[in-house]
Amino acid sequence: MAEFESILKIFIAVVVVNNFVLFRFLGLCPYIGVSKNSEAAIGMGMAVVFVMAMTSAITWIIYNYLLVPFHIEYLNIIAFILAIAALVQLVEMIIQKTSPFLYESLGIYLPLITTNCAVLGVAILNKDTLFAQKLSFIKCVVQGTGAGLGFTLALFLMATIRERLELADVPQCLKGVPIAFITASLLALAFLGFSGML
Repeated sequence: MAEFESILKIFIAVVVVNNFVLFRFLGLCPYIGVSKNSEAAIGMGMAVVFVMAMTSAITWIIYNYLLVPFHIEYLNIIAFILAIAALVQLVEMIIQKTSPFLYESLGIYLPLITTNCAVLGVAILNKDTLFAQKLSFIKCVVQGTGAGLGFTLALFLMATIRERLELADVPQCLKGVPIAFITASLLALAFLGFSGML
């Protein structure tokens, strides 16, 4: 029971309390770029969930069974980036085959998942908390999945607000990127209200 409670706390923490986009400010490029359309935001979010969950699993294995035994932990960032790049290529091929419309709507932002600092951030966070708490494989995967779902939540909220703002009477000087930044900052402030939750 204590293990389940610990896993639930990790999940809630990365989805809401320590949201990668709205609290840690990682992954802002796709957050601003893809958040104009809610369908594209959900598609991008699901791709990021898959990549973050798989990255957490693979980087945990790489770190614990390759880097630590050979005492080459200092190569962790290079190893993590290679794993992320391979996963993103796999996701890109799957989306291109299964949903050409989504592939076209995501455009350049899909390959940019490789350089998305949120994906690398979840791998490094897993490694860093591994030292402090001896994070198990399951907890790392839950943390990665939760981080991806938190990213999707932030992306979806931003997309739905921006769709509504297209119909709103926004002053000319605030149309486009300025109102997007104001909206993003207000969402971040709203999510800071969860900071004392866990």
